[in-house]
Amino acid sequence: METVVQRAVQRLTLPDPVIRTSPDTEFVQVVHVPTWMWVERSTWGPVSVTAAVEGVSVTATARPRRAVWSMGEGGRVVCRGPGTPYSSAYDPGASSPDCGYTYRRASVGRSGGAFTVSVEVFWDVEWQGGGQTGVVPGQVKRAQRQLVVDEVQAVAVR
Repeated sequence: METVVQRAVQRLTLPDPVIRTSPDTEFVQVVHVPTWMWVERSTWGPVSVTAAVEGVSVTATARPRRAVWSMGEGGRVVCRGPGTPYSSAYDPGASSPDCGYTYRRASVGRSGGAFTVSVEVFWDVEWQGGGQTGVVPGQVKRAQRQLVVDEVQAVAVR
């Protein structure tokens, strides 16, 4: 049974996560303004495959369980789902309801003037076949992007 389970797990093609933020990664993030993060929905969902060895068939289904974000300035965020895409239905100054971060400093002194933001999506694989079931935890897919973070300062004049 172990051989057919391993074969099914190896045949799974898990999607690479696609990082999205608001403000968009093409724009500058701002210190002390909430950044919304999410993994593109098309890369977050169950993936199944069936394998057979010597007449025993096993179906393995992988499901993403959490996304762990490293924000580049030392911060880390654990999200239990893909995150919520920002839309105009939300207050522009509001924090994400489930997956966000607020930078405390600018990226100006970093290599390339940007922070490297990465996400690791952890998947659990549930399998069934031959009258048995089980779980293979710990499958991980990773992605990273550069985010420029800047400060906005005001000068008060009389």
